Order: sequence, then structure tokens, then C-alpha cells
Amino acid sequence: MGLLDPDIRYVVPVRTTREDSAGWVGAIAHWNDDYTGLEMRVLRGETDFSWAESPRSRTRHFVSNIRTVAGPEADELTVRSNLLFFRSRGDSGRWELLSAERVDVLRRTDDSLRLARREVLLDHSTLPIDNLSVVL
Repeated sequence: MGLLDPDIRYVVPVRTTREDSAGWVGAIAHWNDDYTGLEMRVLRGETDFSWAESPRSRTRHFVSNIRTVAGPEADELTVRSNLLFFRSRGDSGRWELLSAERVDVLRRTDDSLRLARREVLLDHSTLPIDNLSVVL
């Protein structure tokens, strides 16, 4: 949580499949959290009440094709990257993949960069995983 800007916005919009649209529904999202919402998710994950994570997931994030440009404000950078997320659970041998593009806005502070915004643009119109309980 220490790497997040206090006014962070974390959004995973719902993707649509239509010939005449941009591809994402602006008003509907799988996740649309601020700092408090993300903090609650992290804290809940550390309790016995995180049923979506029982058994706990084994995850791996592959981040590639990182591109950085000047951000919307003078003290910000926009970082685009590709994400491949792998998850397995329990002993079933079953695994799940999720593919997306991440668009991050990093904000400079006195001594570091902090994540001010993350938009995860899924390549899927329906989630190919049982739940979305991890931060992408």
C-alpha cells in the first residue's frame, strides 16, 4: 500500500464485443476502487474471511512490452504494459490465464514514484477465471 498514491483509482472495466464501440463499458467495471477499497481488499485477504481465496491462489504476473511517456500532468508518467496472469489453486492441476493491457499513471513525490491510477484493459469479454480477487 505504501507505493500507492492516496488518491489512486484502480479500474478494471467490463469489455464488450460490438463493431461500433470502443470495446469497454465506461460505467460498468469488475473493479473500480480507490485507496480505501484497495486497502480493505488487502486487509480482508489477510483474514480467515477471504473465502474466495480458500485455498490460496498461487499466482505469477508476467509484465512485458513496457512503454513510458509523459503523463497528463507535469509530475506524472503514463506507463503502458502487457500483462499475462497465471493462477493455480489446490492440488487439482487446473490453472487459469488472464491477458490484459495495463495503463498506469505514476506520480512523482519528493522521494519516489507512486501509483496514481491503474486501468486494466482485459482481452476477454467474459472472465476466464472463477473470481477476480487479486490485484492485477
